Amino acid sequence: MVQFQSSNQSLIDLSQRSLYISALAIAFNPTFWNIVARREYHGKTLTRLFNGNSQRACYALALTIFSLGLFRDFLFERALRHQPPSPALSQPFIPPLAYALIVCGNILVLSSTYALGITGTYLGDYFGILMDEPVTSFPFNVTGAPMYYGSTMSFLGTALLYGRPAGVLLTVEVLLVYWVALSYEE
Repeated sequence: MVQFQSSNQSLIDLSQRSLYISALAIAFNPTFWNIVARREYHGKTLTRLFNGNSQRACYALALTIFSLGLFRDFLFERALRHQPPSPALSQPFIPPLAYALIVCGNILVLSSTYALGITGTYLGDYFGILMDEPVTSFPFNVTGAPMYYGSTMSFLGTALLYGRPAGVLLTVEVLLVYWVALSYEE
């Protein structure tokens, strides 16, 4: 078994199954919603399941994506609990930094949801539900992908708050998966 080490203390315990389950959930979610959204765009799969009602189909997908996100977050937190802490991540400045990342990340996520609404947030454009005009106000005047970057900030803040290097590694995966998702969405 390979382990990343700092002196005699393991930084990441690669023998923990929860680490791999969390990594799979992180990769699954955007893969799932991009596949489903593309199928909807090209074949109206969900709209047909909802008797031609694209609004209901979009809300069903929104509920599914939201639920999968909660489950992914649960698995992430569980993986962190099974990992060793790092003394380097227990410095006095880490908790305030962690809370700042979580707060700022959630501000980006929640304000973008507010600006876009449910159908704008949860891929309504793939259902033919379009906004009247592009949103250019906060947080979209800060970044073009506030939900992805805000979510990544929250993951990093949580990893730092727990003091777990494995959480930082999983956060890097979150960022990479979101970058791939962005390449398909733009």
